[in-house]
Amino acid sequence: MLRALVQSTDKVAVVPQLRQFHASAACCKVQSGRYKITPKRDRPLTYEMANPPHFIAHRKSWNSWDTTTLLDGQRAAETAVEDVFIRRFVTGTWHDQFCSEIIIKRQHNLIRIAGIIKQGLAVRKMYFLIGYTEELLSNWLQCPVKLELQTVENKESTIFKYI
Repeated sequence: MLRALVQSTDKVAVVPQLRQFHASAACCKVQSGRYKITPKRDRPLTYEMANPPHFIAHRKSWNSWDTTTLLDGQRAAETAVEDVFIRRFVTGTWHDQFCSEIIIKRQHNLIRIAGIIKQGLAVRKMYFLIGYTEELLSNWLQCPVKLELQTVENKESTIFKYI
């Protein structure tokens, strides 16, 4: 508390605390989850990147299916750690093949991993990597894992808009 003491000859007077209002300028507000516009508008964004965070419930709800929180959210920490592990494992296994984000959908006991990959991979190798990923993740996570992949010719075909 800030108190000012005013001394007189006989007694000490206490002045009440002064209340002040502080407001910051609108240009100082922080916006997270949004990409800045470049001067030449040459930064490519995919569909997932182009939607700001306040549209998650409306436009991106299919990306956030998670039914593990239905039972009082008992596995929140384990789910977060498993998601990080899944993303790192899939990124390492499918090195430089994913053109989009890795989407993890949890429904009851099933984990579905979705994404868009490049088309230049041999069919035999792609089927091997799908089986390898599903089998190892199923053994480690002790639940069925299903990979749902779509292919595109090149990474530029996933660009939604430029900013």
